[in-house]
Amino acid sequence: MVKIKGFKGIRPKKQLADKIASYPYDVINSHEARELVKGNPYSFLHVVKSEVDLPQNIDLYSEQVYLKAAENLKKMVSEGWMIQDESEKMYIYRQVMNGHEQYGLVVDSSVQDYLEAKIKIHELTREAKEKDRINHVKYTNANTGPVFLTYPGQDNINKIVAEIVTSKPEYDFTADDGIRHTMWVIDDKSVIDQLVEIFAQIPFTYVADGHHRSKSAAMVGEMRKKENPYHTGEEEYNWFLAVIFPDNQLKILDYNRVVKDLNGLSVDGFLDKVLEKFEIAPTDCMEDARPKDYAHFGMYLDGQWYYLQAKESIYDKNDPVESLDVSILYNHILVPILGIGDPRTDDRIDFIGGIRGLAELQKRVDSGEMAVAFAMYPTSIQQLMSIADAGQIMPPKSTWFEPKLRSGLILHDLD
Repeated sequence: MVKIKGFKGIRPKKQLADKIASYPYDVINSHEARELVKGNPYSFLHVVKSEVDLPQNIDLYSEQVYLKAAENLKKMVSEGWMIQDESEKMYIYRQVMNGHEQYGLVVDSSVQDYLEAKIKIHELTREAKEKDRINHVKYTNANTGPVFLTYPGQDNINKIVAEIVTSKPEYDFTADDGIRHTMWVIDDKSVIDQLVEIFAQIPFTYVADGHHRSKSAAMVGEMRKKENPYHTGEEEYNWFLAVIFPDNQLKILDYNRVVKDLNGLSVDGFLDKVLEKFEIAPTDCMEDARPKDYAHFGMYLDGQWYYLQAKESIYDKNDPVESLDVSILYNHILVPILGIGDPRTDDRIDFIGGIRGLAELQKRVDSGEMAVAFAMYPTSIQQLMSIADAGQIMPPKSTWFEPKLRSGLILHDLD
């Protein structure tokens, strides 16, 4: 069963929370991060994107980057910008985006649970990114970004959360992107013990977002275990920072695709090949091209939007992976027609989170940077959990969760 516990969180001084909290490391690039930190020495981007304080041509995986991250974190603590709780606590993290609310429990999650697959995954990880996150954890001696977990919603947990959030929060601010972030501190040991007991009856949690963070945390935990001749299993490196949300509160957006060229085909030649597997209808309205159901797609090509529907004969509805929209597109357009290889490494394809809207797809094609764009129907949380339960893996970039968890609101120290 699932193991969680409280921890001595490192978190912002109350009046600095909105200045410290930042985008996570993997949703903005270095150039964007450099712009965002201008005039804000408190931004946690100085830790999770520490290259902002180094020359622009720096190798993002060089030791200098990790040393700077550790230096900047140490400064934030020594300056009193961030403080550590004196006793183990849990926290409630609410996010509000466009009227949608979700409430997560901020806890320590078990490395052993991850190793024993009690924390289920649905994506593969890349070795380069694993090494990057491992180094970041090792040099900073902390989990600086939480793993986004989910679980089947429980009424008894919801009641505890609902009672706590009637009290005054520790932090409450709206970020520049319009998303509201609120956090409450749970310091009642009896409530913490109750939550530990409830989660002990839940068989599994699921990684919604943060596969590289969770795997790197587990790998660092194993490294520390081997290095410690007096290992007991109670050390903080046996745990990692997680925010656990009930599945019925989560929102998955579309995760769209753009491709640089038509693999040597003319526009008409490409459309002829697509017609073999899909029904196609041109439309003059961008919003009319937004997919309305599974196995439906929007496509933008040569100044024209199209609405696509996959023919039922080309996929098996009973196969949880092959019936995913991302699989249908990959198996019947991206690979056989456009010649895309591994989507994790092929530089002819790019991925655009649905938060940017269909206009971003049209912009990328109209600019000449890309030749064709595909708008996807969002994967459901039920599909994600079913695939994880079956021990299967989703294709890369299958899900885009919004809102994203802010970095810097809470840290887990490994000592």
